[in-house]
Amino acid sequence: MRIAISGAGVAGTALAYWLRRIGHTPTLIEQAPAFRTGGYMIDFWGVGYTVAQRMGLEESIRDAGYDIESVRSVGADGRVRAALETNAFRHMIGDDFTSIPRGDLAAAIHATIAEDVEIIYGDSITAIDEQADGVGLTFGHAGPREFDLVIGADGLHSNVRRLMFGPDRQFEYYLGCKVAAVVVAGYQPRDELAYVTYALPGRQAARVALRGDRTLILFVFRDASPEITSDPKAQLHNLFDDAGWECPQLLAALDAADPAELYFDAVSQVRMDRWSRGRVLLIGDAAGCISLLGGEGTGLAITEAYVLAGELRRAGGDHARAFAAYESRLRPFIEAKQSGAQNSLGFFATRTRFGLRFRDMAMRAMNLRMLTNLFAGSVRDDFELPDYRL
Repeated sequence: MRIAISGAGVAGTALAYWLRRIGHTPTLIEQAPAFRTGGYMIDFWGVGYTVAQRMGLEESIRDAGYDIESVRSVGADGRVRAALETNAFRHMIGDDFTSIPRGDLAAAIHATIAEDVEIIYGDSITAIDEQADGVGLTFGHAGPREFDLVIGADGLHSNVRRLMFGPDRQFEYYLGCKVAAVVVAGYQPRDELAYVTYALPGRQAARVALRGDRTLILFVFRDASPEITSDPKAQLHNLFDDAGWECPQLLAALDAADPAELYFDAVSQVRMDRWSRGRVLLIGDAAGCISLLGGEGTGLAITEAYVLAGELRRAGGDHARAFAAYESRLRPFIEAKQSGAQNSLGFFATRTRFGLRFRDMAMRAMNLRMLTNLFAGSVRDDFELPDYRL
């Protein structure tokens, strides 16, 4: 089948890989003018990691990833108040685990299809006309085209979802905080292989050292309104100028960075009663975003791509049957991950000073193996990954 995929991020490129492998002809449509890099650091493990192994990507992901040794909570003076060693995390989930910038993971997947799959950059779908035997697409720039199926893999603010199901406000569930992330060069000080966090009630700043003398800077803060300001840097200055620790230095580094490299968005989930309509299906964040608080959204997107391709193959091209099987298999898993992500908000943007003290105490306690097992259920994937023999 000819299958249009809106979005050339992790979900879209992973799906294109599997669709091409089983004999379909995918076409990726990406609004950005070129392949997008950047993004915040993610922890990559679980079923998504297993799928990446099946794609032959483990070596390149390991090369690009980081074996982070600890997560540190520091005070205004820079002294470590609490530290969670990642060995405790590995005890819960095993050694198939790495930390990697989202853009580096996307690049590893993109490299598998860049020479073999049509990718239309700098364009987007403006109308979807479903017919009995196919789907007609109208584009902002290119001429109209016909496809057998359309997959929306275009993220939290999905264009395909808006066209087929309605406005974002019907499906986006705001979690009450916002996030900013940027990669800068030459920042000092550096703490190699450590995720360093500094928190005040409702606010957190963090940094992690990257290769090539780069540093990823992250800000998370509570905000009652889901609206995105037209001047995110000004909002960050208002919140963090007088916060203490290295916040003035972090903001100065952010100011010097290219504004186009700043990631700034509301932290939201997507909750829908159904993920498909006719010949159109949503996957990844477009269908069931768990938010960055869950820490596993990218791995889930890779998993969803594999499962969708597998169900299409099992159904012998019967898209209605494949879409139903896909959703039936994945929905309980995704909804459980969304529930877990909501519970993580207290770590990223703790409300009170007492809560911060409790958070630090919990971080220290999790280094004890007997307590680590109590948290295992929140990070292990309760999902049996099918072997579709793709």
